[in-house]
Amino acid sequence: MLEKVTDILREHKGDSELQITLKTEFADLELDSLEMVELVMNVEEEFDVSIEMNEGIKTVGDLINTVEAAR
Repeated sequence: MLEKVTDILREHKGDSELQITLKTEFADLELDSLEMVELVMNVEEEFDVSIEMNEGIKTVGDLINTVEAAR
């Protein structure tokens, strides 16, 4: 799942060399609130889930945990 989320982030940021780990914070990737919504929509589509946006999703690992819980 990390690989797919990393691919989505790399495509979104236009940087194929972007280094992503479970601990990568979205703030460090300089994603604004609109970009976060777009990212979540892409992840929802990729994994066929519905995700409730909340303040607890700060890292890539948080997002993956939320997707896994939604499955």
